[in-house]
Amino acid sequence: MSTTPALLLARAAHPRQAVVTAAAAAAAAAVAGRPLEEVALVGGTVLVGQSVLGWADDLVDRRRDLRRRPDKPLSLGVLDPGTVWFTLTCALLLVVPLAVAHGRRAGLAYLALLAVAGIGDWLLHARVLSFVPWLASFALYPAFLAYGGWNGVGTTTPPTVTMTVLAGALGLGVHVLLSLPGLVHDHEEGERSLPLVLALRTGTPRLLMVAAVFTGLVVVAILIAGRTVGLT
Repeated sequence: MSTTPALLLARAAHPRQAVVTAAAAAAAAAVAGRPLEEVALVGGTVLVGQSVLGWADDLVDRRRDLRRRPDKPLSLGVLDPGTVWFTLTCALLLVVPLAVAHGRRAGLAYLALLAVAGIGDWLLHARVLSFVPWLASFALYPAFLAYGGWNGVGTTTPPTVTMTVLAGALGLGVHVLLSLPGLVHDHEEGERSLPLVLALRTGTPRLLMVAAVFTGLVVVAILIAGRTVGLT
């Protein structure tokens, strides 16, 4: 295992989820006809924002990860929490001007998205309402993209209700899929997230199949809506 601080910080930022989310948001902006520089701005903003959420999650769950994920840099003890806090603070100071660069409405939408995702998951991740921050934060992505512009100049055109609802549904599906690998530990520790409650009733294999099909159908619906209803 490398002890390079930069690599350890990258691992603690949940890089796969951050890169996939940033790439998906940038692709959505490109499909919506945004100029190349705006597409790059969308991708960069979301990448930094997702890294903020990843670092915050590992800091909050550090003691929990000691029992469940000892392979993580923080729980393994090879990454100093102070370093993560400093990097997280710098990233927060960076993501605010990045968000504002999209325009006032888009910036507020994205900062609200981060707040809902971070605070909501911290408060509700072990409860049956665990899906709420995922649904709400994903539902804000269409507003972030629809109101977005360049150099602080956004638009006033709101997103369509269809795209907002579908984005929220995608957040629900992603939440269930990402929660499945840790359900055994969740059950052992007495947590009662929505995915765990559903898995206890249906069985994990069936829930995996249902969640995968549901998420796939939502993605297809988003693609169809993008070509028919549109983002705005």
